[in-house]
Amino acid sequence: MIKIEIPNPDIVITKSRQVGEKVEAPLSSIYGFTDYNKIPRDKGGIILFFNANDDLLFVGKARKLRPRVKRHFEDTVSPIKAHRDEVYKIAVLVVEEPMDREIYETYIINTLHAKYNIEKVFYK
Repeated sequence: MIKIEIPNPDIVITKSRQVGEKVEAPLSSIYGFTDYNKIPRDKGGIILFFNANDDLLFVGKARKLRPRVKRHFEDTVSPIKAHRDEVYKIAVLVVEEPMDREIYETYIINTLHAKYNIEKVFYK
């Protein structure tokens, strides 16, 4: 039996209400993530989207984290496109090795029962 431990998130950003604040990224002003610029641009890893009750909504992996998070909020084909307003917190795990990213993503989806991941699900 292989023992896998989910690493602690390197970065966690939460949605904040902003009234007339000037923000750096358009994503921030639309979806309320003002700390969006804390997510590394050129690092690979795992992205976890949570709702306000800390329920895991979706898990994804990326070679470049910040552009991938942005695409989840702008893309018309993103698995969370109908649930973007539900996202309250984004946790990012920096994982550089592609094979490790794949293993962690599948493990997290099946251990924490991500709500909107439909592929890689073995717990049904």
